[in-house]
Amino acid sequence: MSWEEVIGLANYWLFILLMMIGFYMVISRGNLVKKIVGLNIFQSAVCLFYISMGVVKDGTAPILDSHFTVYTNPLPSVLILTAIVVGVATTAVGLALVVRIKEAYGTIEEDELLKIESEDGE
Repeated sequence: MSWEEVIGLANYWLFILLMMIGFYMVISRGNLVKKIVGLNIFQSAVCLFYISMGVVKDGTAPILDSHFTVYTNPLPSVLILTAIVVGVATTAVGLALVVRIKEAYGTIEEDELLKIESEDGE
């Protein structure tokens, strides 16, 4: 594989890097807000992947005109718009839950929450 091919696939390398950063934040951090940030980074990586898959070289917007041209598929863009809306709503619900957990237990650290729950269960 030549350097031109590696550089040509830069968006896929960025997708892999962002996905691993987001996944690492979700599994390694105990703070609930940091977990939500990790999920948002993971979602951004998936959006980048879908947009990268939908690109057509020398493609134009799918607007009909009098002569034949190569069109880009609009479906990935529509799916990404939907994913962004769902991601914003999920983030809002997650942050609202974090606020309620903070009010109820006084902490948003996962290990402290597990310790409180184990003490209440005994």
